[in-house]
Amino acid sequence: MSGTGAGRSGGASAALRAWGTMLAIAIEERLVYRGDFALGTLMRFLPIVTQVFLWTAVFSATSRGDLAGYSRDDIVAYYLLTMVSRAFSSMPGLATGIARSIRDGSIKKFLVQPVDYIAFLLATRVAHKLVYYAVAIVPFAAVFFLCRGFFPPPPNAAGMAAFLVSLLLSFLLGFFMEATLGMLGFWFMEVSSVVFGYMLVQYLLSGHMFPIDMLAEIPTGIPGTSLADLVAWLPFQFTAYGPAAIWLGNIHGAGLARMLLVEAAWVVVMIVACRLAWARGTRRYSAFGG
Repeated sequence: MSGTGAGRSGGASAALRAWGTMLAIAIEERLVYRGDFALGTLMRFLPIVTQVFLWTAVFSATSRGDLAGYSRDDIVAYYLLTMVSRAFSSMPGLATGIARSIRDGSIKKFLVQPVDYIAFLLATRVAHKLVYYAVAIVPFAAVFFLCRGFFPPPPNAAGMAAFLVSLLLSFLLGFFMEATLGMLGFWFMEVSSVVFGYMLVQYLLSGHMFPIDMLAEIPTGIPGTSLADLVAWLPFQFTAYGPAAIWLGNIHGAGLARMLLVEAAWVVVMIVACRLAWARGTRRYSAFGG
């Protein structure tokens, strides 16, 4: 028994060291083009100015002081916070990159080498986020400082902890959802249309375009249920709306606990779906000779 336990411990340690090595290599790869990476990161902050002017114009054109409970300042603060959420959950090029590797055959090396493909992809995305925030932390701090007048007081310690947990879960959820989409390349020659449809649905239902609270007045035909109630059970809201709403204090108490549990459940579901897609896809792929 002790030998078996030691073997498992040694195997886990070796796997952790391998993952750490992959992470270090991925970080070095990201830093090769750090100038281009930094410029691209800074350019993502330009839409902030547009959003401030847009929502100022929207509220100037209406006599209402708020929309779905959001004032102009709340909307601007919400949009800035969704930028943080999206910086964690977005995985540009992941699904299409997996599908391309399947199509051109470059994925075969992961079938013959002792490297877990999903763990490798996760390491590269962690490296991407680490380098991204190393570059973006100063612009983020500057923007939030300049726009501090739009924000309510920051959450308490419990709220801050919930916000950070939600961000971590949003990263895992975004990664495994897009990785699972990419695995469809084992069954379809082209997945770009599927990915486009997913991105469109996510943009509308994640809260990136507008707060999900604005859907509360849209009925679904189910008594006592609005469209916002249905969207709250889908995984998309956790990639943008969830962390922002937690920071702003729109979700608290039992509602906050339920949101984090639902988000964690979706992470588990997508991990299982991704692993199943990889296992069945590789069997199908090898059956055809690669």
